[in-house]
Amino acid sequence: MSMMVYPRDEKLEKLNQEEIISNTKLVIQGLEALKNEHNTILYSLLETIKCLKKDEEANLVHEKSSLLRKSVEMIELGLGEAQVMMALSNHLNAMESEKQKLRAQVRRLCQENQWLRDELANTQQKLQYSEQTVAQLEEEKKHLEFMNQLKKYDEDVSPTEEKEGDSNKETLDDLFPNEEEEHGQGMPHQHSSAAAAAQQGGYEIPARLRTLHNLVIQYASQGRYEVAVPLCKQALEDLEKTSGHDHPDVATMLNILALVYRDQNKYKEAAHLLNDALSIREKTLGKDHPAVAATLNNLAVLYGKRGKYKEAEPLCKRALEIREKVLGKNHPDVAKQLNNLALLCQNQGKYEEVEYYYCRALEIYESQLGPDDPNVAKTKNNLASCYLKQAKYKDAEILYKEILTRAHVKEFGSVDDNHKPIWMHAEEREEMSKLSSLSAGDGKVWNSTS
Repeated sequence: MSMMVYPRDEKLEKLNQEEIISNTKLVIQGLEALKNEHNTILYSLLETIKCLKKDEEANLVHEKSSLLRKSVEMIELGLGEAQVMMALSNHLNAMESEKQKLRAQVRRLCQENQWLRDELANTQQKLQYSEQTVAQLEEEKKHLEFMNQLKKYDEDVSPTEEKEGDSNKETLDDLFPNEEEEHGQGMPHQHSSAAAAAQQGGYEIPARLRTLHNLVIQYASQGRYEVAVPLCKQALEDLEKTSGHDHPDVATMLNILALVYRDQNKYKEAAHLLNDALSIREKTLGKDHPAVAATLNNLAVLYGKRGKYKEAEPLCKRALEIREKVLGKNHPDVAKQLNNLALLCQNQGKYEEVEYYYCRALEIYESQLGPDDPNVAKTKNNLASCYLKQAKYKDAEILYKEILTRAHVKEFGSVDDNHKPIWMHAEEREEMSKLSSLSAGDGKVWNSTS
């Protein structure tokens, strides 16, 4: 009978997977050989049983054969377990192979991911560069369109259109704060003052410069001064080359650039440009031209922003004289100039002059624009603020009541018992409060005497 060789128990714990598989294969071979030997012996015993005649010897052989059968069964069980181990080993090898494949796939995906990231970064850089290029090209396109527009106006503008451009002007009365804004937020700039100036027409805009003017105002209202300023400077340079420095269009462009600088709080540069524009307009248009008055007003506004009220006052008075002379003493633009002058005097404490200017402006607005015009309420409010500073509370109260009553009538149509202005309700509450306090006091006296 062949002998089975098993590894020692102390070495089993130190075996790796390959050694365990190799030893398992050896055990299987040994068990197969042992099984064959046992089957051979069992077969020979069965043949011997057939030949035996005595019962005792036959019983002995039967016992041996049963033992051999049990041994064969145990051998077959060991073979089954060994085969299970081999199958498990094959499964583990397949799993390890799949694991290696997955790891290789993960490495490949990581490499592809990194490549895609690099491609995305490069694409983003190219996109950013393209956007910058597009923005630059758009600015160049707008500039070229503007230059073509200038050429078109140079060739095609008629005298009638030039006159229409020269007459497109108003004043900048809203650029000085009223009483409420002085104590609140200072100079009112809910949006760019250059945009406000454009809307109110603080300077005249020749027809050939309207396109540029609108473009600059749009950029200034968006706070894009880095675009508006170079655009103005380029146009100014082109105008000086074609028309010379002492030309009304150059003065208009200086005025526009000054307003943009003023929005950036560059008051010194703005004042220099406005003085230059004033000098050009006085030379080319005459000292009593409305454009001179507009520049004087803008310069006065600028000095007012810097707190130089004494320097601003004579400029504002001269602008007023020109507008009275050209437009007449009852023109709404004269009233706006009076408002500016009143604000300058108010900042210097000249309240008598303030009252005079506001009353005059109020009379013009009411007669020319009607009592419901917003400028009427605004001027009354400014005049009431002036009264408050002088402790003329009764006069201020009358004006405030007029403002509230007019707003009530405009909203509800009339004043009656069912529709009263808010100040009437306040007075009624105050009167009722006094009566209730008085009746409460009488009750206390009555209780004490009883």
